[in-house]
Amino acid sequence: MVRAIRGAVQVEANDRDAILAGVTELVTEVMGRNRLTTDDVISVIFTATPDLNAEFPALAARKLGFHDVPLICASEIDVPGALPLVVRLMAHVETDRPRQEIHHVYLHGAAALRVDIAQ
Repeated sequence: MVRAIRGAVQVEANDRDAILAGVTELVTEVMGRNRLTTDDVISVIFTATPDLNAEFPALAARKLGFHDVPLICASEIDVPGALPLVVRLMAHVETDRPRQEIHHVYLHGAAALRVDIAQ
């Protein structure tokens, strides 16, 4: 069965190390909370708010071993007043878990984005 997992993290700054650290934390939490391996991951879409351009978020996933997983990065819509410095992800995974057992992960300030599903 294919499921989608959402997540987001607010990073400290538009800085390469801050982006890589935040995305590493986010991907690690998504994988751990959902008991996944990279073999379970079909693809991951990363988006970043327009104020983040110091590094591609997908690089952090590559460094975690996502070598054979299709990854893509895109820019979020520049909505006035939106939360700044946010990287989002949508991971498509193969799992036997029902939808209600999927853990979406929102870290740091990004938890405010989806208080209804953030765990």
